Order: sequence, then structure tokens, then C-alpha cells
Amino acid sequence: MTNIIKIKEASYIPNCVMTYGHFTTIHPGHIRYLKHAKDQGDNLIITLLGDGDNKNNSKFEYTQKERAEALSLLSLASYIILLDYDELSLAIQRVKPKALFLGIEYQESNHAEVSKAILEQRQNGGKVIFHSGEIQYASTELLLGSEKKLSEKRRNQFLSSCKRQNLNRKTLLESIKHWESTNLIVLGDTIVDQYAACEAVGMSAEAPVIVVKELETKNFIGGAAVVASHIRALGAKCQFISVVGDDDVSQIVENTLKERDIERNLIKDRSRPTTFKKRYLVENQKLFRVSRLEEHNVDEEIEDKIIDTLERVSVKADGIVISDFVYGVITDRVLEKVYELAKSLDLFLFGDVQCSSQVGSIARFKNFSLLCPNEREARIALQDKDSGLEKLSTKLMESTRTNRLIMKLGSEGFISYDRKRSKGLPRSQPFPALSVNPVDVAGAGDSLLAVMATGIASKQEVMATSALGCCMASLAVENMGNSPIDKESLINFVKDILD
Repeated sequence: MTNIIKIKEASYIPNCVMTYGHFTTIHPGHIRYLKHAKDQGDNLIITLLGDGDNKNNSKFEYTQKERAEALSLLSLASYIILLDYDELSLAIQRVKPKALFLGIEYQESNHAEVSKAILEQRQNGGKVIFHSGEIQYASTELLLGSEKKLSEKRRNQFLSSCKRQNLNRKTLLESIKHWESTNLIVLGDTIVDQYAACEAVGMSAEAPVIVVKELETKNFIGGAAVVASHIRALGAKCQFISVVGDDDVSQIVENTLKERDIERNLIKDRSRPTTFKKRYLVENQKLFRVSRLEEHNVDEEIEDKIIDTLERVSVKADGIVISDFVYGVITDRVLEKVYELAKSLDLFLFGDVQCSSQVGSIARFKNFSLLCPNEREARIALQDKDSGLEKLSTKLMESTRTNRLIMKLGSEGFISYDRKRSKGLPRSQPFPALSVNPVDVAGAGDSLLAVMATGIASKQEVMATSALGCCMASLAVENMGNSPIDKESLINFVKDILD
């Protein structure tokens, strides 16, 4: 049980660890931080900043009472101490914690009250620990409870996120209606994913390798092509620009895009094959992947064709979506043309860089309307392995000069940031991964990018779009292979979860 007390009621608590912050929106980064702090002692104490500041009387998005109630629901802290302002040093004098546990961003901070508190703690013989919690890219939640309970927990988290942003079923369904008038360009790498269903035969007698028998194969178009497919399936208009090889695989792309009523601008490059990835599965479990691709930048002739196409189709567009798998389509010259068109035609820009096995950086995209990195990609781009999620996200937004950010956290969902509608620190809201035991996570990021681009380009609020993106990603991971999610499926999902 968490006790909530005022600073004047605070007194000595044995073997405790004290943390500090405003905790305006609690996201997975805060939970990592608090769990790690709790492991350092018997009692975790959270000192919570007051609603006003004794210098300028600024306010947070939520009241101190609301923030304290949200923290208490985590059941991590023994006490939450409500500060009148930010008098952390007074809390240390009264409680005498064994350790003061602060985020890594405070290590070189000039914050006067924090500096005073650190001095007070050290003079009392206590420890000061700077840490933002252990970074992890996978979830262990299924080890701690049933799938049914975890699914219900995440649904409640989603409903809580919607409530905090004043979102309801009617609002979200109304938002989807406006997508039909949106016109987007998708530019990026085309991939054909082939899934081979196999039967396990056993271990080879000749060498220690697994032997499987191939039963059936199925092709899916992926990369930027599936982003375009999602956008069109959601009702928006879409122009797709990409580079393919002069081969039979490119015909699969052409035929599939034609079936999906997507305007195709496929530029053939004889110096490369169409990127082709084959995944072998046994009973829906992926064994390994074989890729056939080239990663060199397209030459000047291909660049010219991309640029000419961009100039021709951008006149009627609302925005440009860049889905960069770092296979050489998004060159510096192409990117400069994108910037030029966005400025002259007042276009939205949306960007995602997939660099799980390639060398790329989301930080090369500047002044975009929205960026969608995952945590690992953001840390690589900034060369920052220590900062907490809040600091990491803020640094990336500042360095790229973007107003909106989706920080993807895999099985922990994502955090949506919006600087356009707030002063100072970006407004943020976490959304959970609604699918507890996904079939195939490969397409989650593509589907989320498609919804975010479609929603924002239709002048929709970021948090409403984020809630819909959360639903979309859940639908995308429930099937093997990367298939477009249509508008009706999304509408039905929203109706069910907000019933």
C-alpha cells in the first residue's frame, strides 16, 4: 500500500531510497526508473513536485493530486511525499534516506534545489545514485501472469490513456471519417517477403543442422510498399514511389499494388535485384531468414527519375511519408528535394528508418512533422545508452527539430510526444501494446506509421491518431505476414475495445 503524505508530515523512514520528479505522464521509462530505485532499499519514497513553482507559478498538465494517484496505482512506492514547490532538500532533512536516486540527466544539472539536496544528502553520509533504470527491449510479463490477465491489464492501460487525453469512441470513429480526403506520397524501399511453411524433419546425420521440408510459400509486399498499402486500405489516396530490380519479383510488386488500387511509380534499376527476404517457419515459429538485396545508393540517373516523379505528384499531396530501410533509395540528394517540396508546398513530412541489420540514423531527418524510431534506433542515432526515455526523446526532438515523435518500445507499446500543442517540455502519453502474444511483429511499425501519417495529414490531433495507431498495430501483429489492415477492421476493433 502506498501512503500519500504532505512534506510537513514527513519524518524519518529507515533504509529508504528517495526519488524525485513531476511524473506528469507515467510511461515505461518512469517504471524502469522506479523499479530500479526500489531494488536499492526496503522502502521507495517518491517526492512529487507541487503544482506551482515558487519562482513563476507555472503549472503541469495534471494536478499534484492526480499525479500522486496515478503513481500510487503502480504499487511501487511505500510513500509519496507531496512537496509544496520543489523543496527536495527539506524532504531529505526530514526522511534521512539511505540513498537519493536521481535520473542520469541530473548528474550535470544546474538545478539549484537538486544541487542543494545532493549536498545535504552527502553531508548526512547518504549515497547519491544517478541512474535511469535498466534498458530492456523484450518483455518478461508473460512469466508473471496469465495471458488473459495481461490482456485485461493492457486494455485498462489503453482506456486510461484515452481518458487522460479526453478521447472516446465517438471521437475516434469520427476521426477516421476524414481520412478519405487525404492524399499522401509514400517514398522508400520496396521489399518482397516470402514466408515458407515447413515441416520439421529432424537433425542431419551429415552435420549438426536442422532439416526441414518446405510445404508451401506465400509472398507479401513489405517495406514502404506495405505502408502505402495500409494508407490506401484506410481510405486515403496514395502515390507510391520506389526502386525495384528488372526481375520477376518486381512483377509481384506491380501486380499487388495494382490490385490494391495504389498509384505506382516503380523505377527499375538494373544494378540491383528487387529486395527479397525469405523466412522459413515451422508451426508459425520463424527459424531463419535469407535476404537477397543490394545496399548501395542509387545512381544519379535513378535519382533524377525519383526527383522528377516527386515534383510531378507532390502538387496534389498533403504530405510525404518516407519509409527508409537504408537500401539506397533515400539519398542525400533525394532528401534535399523532399525538404524543398515540403517547404514550397507546405507538406507534412513523416519519417521512419528501419536499421535493425543496416547502418542508418533517424537523426538525418530534420524538420519533419513526425518521426517514428524505436528506442534502440534513437539511442544509436544519439549515441546515448544512459539517458532515461524522457530525456532521450526530448534530445531527439531537439536535434532533429521535429514537433511530434513516436518512441516505439516493442512489447511495452509506444510513447507519443507532441511539442506543437505545448510550451516547454513536449506533451506525452504512453500507449500499451494491446496484443499480448503476437503472431508476427514484423509489420507493427509499418502499420503505426501509416495511421499516424494519415491522421496527422488530415489535421487530426496527435493523441487521437496515436490511440488509433495503437489499435492498428494490435491488428497488424495478429496475422503471419505483412498484410494491409482495412478501415472497417480498424473501426470494428475501436468499437470493441471502447465498448
